[in-house]
This record gives sequence, C-alpha cells and structure tokens, in this order.
Amino acid sequence: MDDRYHFRVSALDLGVRHMHRFRASVALAAAAAAFALVGTPATAAATPFTATVFKATHNSYSGNVDGAKGSIAYQLGHGVRFVEFDVHDNGYATAHDYGIGHSSPGDLVDHAGNPASNNLRDWLAVVGTWSAAHPTAAPIVVMLDLKDDLTDNQSLAAGNLAAVNQELQAAFGPRLLLAKDYPAGATTDSLRGKVLTLLSGDSGTRAAYRRDVGYHPAVALNGHGQIVEVHDSGAGALWYWTGTYAADGTVTWNRHGRYDSGQTPAIALDDSGRLVEVHQSQSATTLWYHTGKLGADGEITWSASHQYDNGVTPTVAFTGSGVREVHRSQSSSQNWQWQGTLDSSGTTVAWTGNAKTSDPLYPKATGISGSRRVTVSTGADGATPAQTLRYATDRVSGGRIQYPQVAFDEYQQGDPAELQQGALFYGAPATESAFIIAARNAGKLVRGWDFDSASLVTNPPANYAATNHPWDTWYQNLTAGAAQ
Repeated sequence: MDDRYHFRVSALDLGVRHMHRFRASVALAAAAAAFALVGTPATAAATPFTATVFKATHNSYSGNVDGAKGSIAYQLGHGVRFVEFDVHDNGYATAHDYGIGHSSPGDLVDHAGNPASNNLRDWLAVVGTWSAAHPTAAPIVVMLDLKDDLTDNQSLAAGNLAAVNQELQAAFGPRLLLAKDYPAGATTDSLRGKVLTLLSGDSGTRAAYRRDVGYHPAVALNGHGQIVEVHDSGAGALWYWTGTYAADGTVTWNRHGRYDSGQTPAIALDDSGRLVEVHQSQSATTLWYHTGKLGADGEITWSASHQYDNGVTPTVAFTGSGVREVHRSQSSSQNWQWQGTLDSSGTTVAWTGNAKTSDPLYPKATGISGSRRVTVSTGADGATPAQTLRYATDRVSGGRIQYPQVAFDEYQQGDPAELQQGALFYGAPATESAFIIAARNAGKLVRGWDFDSASLVTNPPANYAATNHPWDTWYQNLTAGAAQ
C-alpha cells in the first residue's frame, strides 16, 4: 500500500479528533462561563438556589469501584453537594433497614473509607456527621434512587414510605429541610447548612409518596384531634391512615398500612384511642368487625376480625354506653342495627339487640368532635387519578391524604403528568440535553446523570451534573465556580 495513503488517512483522523476536541472545548467554555455567572462567591448571597450549580456525583456509594470518586466523606470534603444512594427494600424485615447497592444490596459498593455495612442508615450517618461539622457548607442534596417498588410494603414495620421519612428525619434532625417547608425565593446562602432529600427511581412509589388512591373512604375524629381513615382498594384490600388535626385546621397524616381484606369499611374512634371498624367481605355479604388501639405514635394495634352478621354498607359509632352499628339488608332497603359492648381488654365486642331500624346509616365519610370536622372523599387533584383520596375540615379544603412531604419528588422525562405537578427537581440522562436546557430555563433544579464527557455539557448547565469522574480536569474546570 502507498505510504502516501497512510499519511492521508492519518491526517484525516487527526483532523477529526481535533474537531471533536474543539467542539468539546467550546461547550466546556460556554458552560464554565455560565457556571461562573451563577456560582461565584461574590454573587452567592443574591443567587437563587434554583440558579446555582454544584458538584455532583453519580452512584456516589460506588466510590472507586465504578468510576473514580473516593469515599462519601472525601466527596463532600472536596465540594460535592449532591450524593446518590441506590436503595433496595429486599431484606428489610430482617435488617430493619434498606440496602445500598446498584442492582442489589452490596453491588458496586465501595466500602473503602465508607461504612462497612450496606445499610442505608449507616451511609446517611456519614452525610449527617459531615454536615453537622460544616454548618456553613452549601446545601447538600441526598438522593435515594428507589430500585424497588415500596408500595407493596404494607406497614411501617415492613418498610413503607413512612419508614423512609422516619429514617431521613432521624439521620439529619434539624438540618433537614422538609420539602413542605421549602421557602419561596430561597437563595443558596439562605440554605447553607441544610440537607435536602430527594426521591428518584420507581415512579409508582414516587407517585404514592404524593397521593393515595382508594374507594369508599370513611373517617373518625376524637376529642384529642386524632384521626383514623379507612378505605378499600377496589380490589379487596383494606387500608388505613392515621392523622392529627392541627391548630390551623390542616391534617398531618402520620401512618399508613393494610389491615385486612374486604370492602366498604367504616370506623369509630373514642377519646381513649379505642376503635371499632366494620366492613363487608369482598366476595359475599357477610359483615365483619375489628377492634383496635391507636397509639401516640399513630400506629394501630388491630385485633383479629370476627363475623357478626350478614348485610351491606355497614356503619358504626361510639355511643354513651358502647357502640352502635347500622347496616342495610343485603336483600332490601331495610336498615338493621346492633348494640355493642367492648370487653375489658378492648379486643372483642359483645353484640346484642339486633333489630330493624328506621334510622339512617351513620355518615361515615365525616368525623365530628365539638366544632372540629373532617370529611374524606375521592377526586382528581389536577393530573392525579380520579380515585385520589382527599380531605377537608371545617377550616380547610382540598387537601390530599398523603405522607408528610419530608423528601422532594423528582420529575423525570417520560413520567406521568401528576409527578410534574409542583415538582422542583427534574432529572434526565446527560444525553437528554433538550430536556435539561428546557428545565433549567423554566427555573427548575436539574440533575443530569452520567456526565462523563465535556461534550455532554449544556448551556445553561445542569444544576447537578452528576459524574462518575469528578476529579477529571475537564470537570474540575467546568465546576470551578460551583457553590461550596
């Protein structure tokens, strides 16, 4: 082959490589200029949080096992203000915690300089300790990438989203900025020393964090402002929420769980926290009841279920001498009643006085205590499903029955519209430049992951360009003006 041909090919190859380097350099220079405009110490006090850029890592737990990041403490100590933990709920019943790892607990986890365990609690503690020792640091975002569906965890003890909230609050205490308390017009300096938590990953779990769906909701309210709501899933499962009526008339919903199978439940609650629940079986017209005790922590200790009659649409209320149940006949419009007395342990009810009654069913969708009232219903809230559980009180209306909004929920490209409602954080792969640019221009906090090349940098840049190689020269140059 002609040596001149070799020369021509080599020259062409060299030119193409120079062209790629030139394009990357232009992109890097433009983005670096944008970083400098919003992230320099001279302007940080006036810089909106949503306009600030920060160093961020992808799969932060993987350290040098996957990429070159170092330990979590090393990352934080060298300016990283966004860390990601992939979490799984496999084994929660045994470990009483979530597991860190990529495809499974322990997968791609670098323990060098990090906790020896894969327990999420231990890794959150590293961030919490560092944050406490650096109270003037720019706000740290801790993202949990939910690799599993947490909606099938049917109680706090099984690791539902109430357990996630509890773990986050325990890890960061007063430094944790709750999503519900995010201040309008926040600047980066106003949030220094704070930790913000973010849920990513399984979209069904992220949606369930912000709303619940159900059928035939019923509610009870006692004189202490304690609330118990029950509903059925429409497919045979019975679920409850417990809550507290606040001074401003809003309700904080504390705990959530499944307690039985059936449909059309109703609930009664007295001032000592005793409760009686009645429902119809899913596939027949048999009527069943539970008793229970509502604890100060919002958890309910349920008794076993017992059949007490046949019929449909049961309702129940505490009376001066015990409880009274009213239901409709399964074969006519006739209503029937029972009188009930709880035993000394509060675990069973002795039912007597079964008879026809002209009294109506109790209004199970409204609980009243003194001047306070709470009503539950279903209905779409914007883009949420038509069966979204909602509540109103004598002082407020239009609230969702939902977990306390401790963490923020990330909206990702392709997510259902309901996850976009009110979302502050947006996320996309680094290759989705149009999405990243549009979200930045809309004033959102944007995460892009797998930012491992200067050619991927956008203008304006992602607030959190999450990389596997934060110490590479190009990334250090890019983030030279990032807030620390």
